[in-house]
Amino acid sequence: MFESLSERLGSVFDRLTKAGALSEADVDAALREVRTALLEADVSLAVARDFIKAVKAKATGQAVTKSVTPGQQVVKIVHDELVHVLAGEGEPDALKIDNPPSAILMVGLQGSGKTTTTAKLAKRLKDKNGKKVLLASLDTNRPAAMEQLAILAGQVGVDSLPIVKGETAVQIAKRAKTQATLGGYDVVFLDTAGRLHIDEVLMDEVQAVRDIAQPRETLLVVDGLTGQDAVNVATEFDGKVGISGVVLTRMDGDGRGGAALSMRAVTGKPIRFVGLGEKMDALETFEAERVAGRILGMGDIVALVEKARETFEAEQAERMAKRFAKGLFNMNDMRSQLDQMLKMGGMQGLMGMLPGMGGMAKKAEEAGFNDKMLKHQIALINSMTKKERANPDLLAASRKKRIAAGAGLEVSELNKLLKQHKQMAEMMKKMGKGGMMKQAIKQMMGKGAGGGMPDMSKMSPAELEAAAKGMKEGMGMGGGFPGMPRGMGLPSGLSGLMKKK
Repeated sequence: MFESLSERLGSVFDRLTKAGALSEADVDAALREVRTALLEADVSLAVARDFIKAVKAKATGQAVTKSVTPGQQVVKIVHDELVHVLAGEGEPDALKIDNPPSAILMVGLQGSGKTTTTAKLAKRLKDKNGKKVLLASLDTNRPAAMEQLAILAGQVGVDSLPIVKGETAVQIAKRAKTQATLGGYDVVFLDTAGRLHIDEVLMDEVQAVRDIAQPRETLLVVDGLTGQDAVNVATEFDGKVGISGVVLTRMDGDGRGGAALSMRAVTGKPIRFVGLGEKMDALETFEAERVAGRILGMGDIVALVEKARETFEAEQAERMAKRFAKGLFNMNDMRSQLDQMLKMGGMQGLMGMLPGMGGMAKKAEEAGFNDKMLKHQIALINSMTKKERANPDLLAASRKKRIAAGAGLEVSELNKLLKQHKQMAEMMKKMGKGGMMKQAIKQMMGKGAGGGMPDMSKMSPAELEAAAKGMKEGMGMGGGFPGMPRGMGLPSGLSGLMKKK
């Protein structure tokens, strides 16, 4: 998300932070580049112009030019202004699902990912909020649209309204409302039909459904890759139907992401969620401070810890901590670490959330440090016998040939894995004996004295720089988090992978 914009802004701010004292001319030159980067990222001209004007007003005063760290002050000002553009006058409230059965109307053009997003939101409300959810497809035009939603409902474990052929969208909406009431559902999603473009037929149908359903929320789903046209679609729908929020899809692609920066400023409507892939759990809440941090290469530590909590069980973590304290770290442990990394978003996903590491993600991938490498290493471990995984020292030349052949890889790759395992075993032994492991697990699971991770959006420029420096240094020892012992916070597998081959 925002990869090209992040790279362009990163290069501008690198020069600023290294320059020492800054003149107004230096700031002006940098802001011209920022403006160009925003326009190339498909941010609307009016929004880019207002953004630069606001930043310039704050960045050319004495507080910056006479600051000890002027470059960092400018970065902080840009960060704060990005948050303002993305969030408007504050973060949106949670979805209004307090009056069961609460109707949520899903609207948007055809092909925007509306049906998939409906299922993702249903799964989120079921899993995280414990809600009983009903899905209803009102799309009577697109072939198999109703069947698609019914299949997705089964996949995410929620109910779908039985399909009755020949009914109109309004009739389906009435039946869904009745079924939701009689069935004791907390939330009913109404997935409306889309069109390839906005027309009177589409708007008339959506308005009729809205009047019947009286939705608590009307969410517009737009494709983030459509750029400025997404903003135009949002403006049209809000004017004729009235929307309460926006969901941007396909934000995991290499699109320029400018729609997100323009959406709130132009429409005044909050971005509620972003879709980051096809999987049913690939949906994140849109939080301006964290997104701004990602854009400026400050990472998103909060999201990283949340992913760790979701995929890492506390009991499993405690068992591993006890093993490491005894100096035990075999191939089963390593496979567990590699699996954990893949679940948390893979190599590139993890690095993108670490302060100062966004620019290194692409270089690491080019050097072969990618998800394919992780899968190869897991395949090699799976090719071993139970005894070999428990005691890698057994691996003589003949065993290595058999294991490599079983995984369809070269012996040289197995040797790299074994060397990496040895380095990690030594590191984990040191961490276990020092009690660092248990302390980190408590913080990661929200049990530490501070209740979890610090909010990086509230850190000063100097603190952010120190955090980023700690991250980069920590990558050689397992990758650290601010507030955690260095070497903890990521699955330890990342450390060995980032060492030179």
